[in-house]
Amino acid sequence: MASRTPPVATRSEDQRSGAERAPRRRLSVDERREQLIAVALELFSKHPPEDVSIDDIAAAAGASRPLVYHYFPGKQALYEESLRRAGQELAGRFEEPAEGPLSERLLRVMGRYLDFVEGHGPGFEALLRGGSVAASPGTNAVIDEVRRAAQEQILSHLAIADPSPGLRRTVRAWIANAEISSLDWLGERSVPREELQLQLVQEFVAAVTVTAAREPSLAVELAGFLAEEASGGPTGRLVRELAGLLGVPGLAEALGRLAAGES
Repeated sequence: MASRTPPVATRSEDQRSGAERAPRRRLSVDERREQLIAVALELFSKHPPEDVSIDDIAAAAGASRPLVYHYFPGKQALYEESLRRAGQELAGRFEEPAEGPLSERLLRVMGRYLDFVEGHGPGFEALLRGGSVAASPGTNAVIDEVRRAAQEQILSHLAIADPSPGLRRTVRAWIANAEISSLDWLGERSVPREELQLQLVQEFVAAVTVTAAREPSLAVELAGFLAEEASGGPTGRLVRELAGLLGVPGLAEALGRLAAGES
C-alpha cells in the first residue's frame, strides 16, 4: 500500500501555528505590578474584598500565586493599593471647570460620582458600610484622603477665599450624605439615577442656604451664586418646589407665625 503523503499546511495555518509558538513578551517589573493592581481592582470592584483570594487574582492575571506574593506581601497590601488607585480616580471625578451656574457644575460632578459608584459597587459598599474584613487603618486613610480631596474640590467651586469652619462642616456632612444615599440607592434602586443625581445637588444647595442664614458673609456670596442660576437648572427647580409647599393648607400660616416669632 502506498504511503500517505501528509497534507501540506496552508499559509494561514503556518502563520497561526507560528503565532501560537511565539513567546509572550516578558513584562517588566513595573508593568507586572501595574497589571496585578489593575486585575485586583477589577475583581474588588465586582466582589466584596473578603470574597477575592490571591489565587483569584493570580488566575485572572495569568500569573502564579508565588509571583503575586513576590510583588505584594499579601491580599491586604494589594487591596489597599488597588483602593488607592480607585480613590485617585474618584477624587478626579470631582474636578470640574469653574464655568456656568454652580448647581449645574455639581450636577455633572455627581453624574460622574454615580458612574463610579455603579462601576465599583460591591467592594466600596462593603468598605464604606464598615462591614468589610479588609477594612484597616490603611484603607480608612485612603477613604479619608478621598473625602478631603472631594471637600477641597467642592469648596473650590464656591470660590470663597477663606471658607468658615461652619461651611467646611456643611460640605463634609454633604459628602457623607452623598455616600450614604448613593450606596443605599445602589442596593435598592428605588428611584431613577437621574433623580438621585438631582436630589443630591439640591440638598447641597439647601445645606449651604441654611449655613448662610447663620453667616452674613456667606449670605452675600450665596446671593451671587443664585444670580447666576438658570430657572431650568437644579436650583431653579428646587425654588419652585419649595414655593409650591406654600399651597399646602395651613403651611404658609404656620411659617408666617414662626417667622414673626409669635407663640
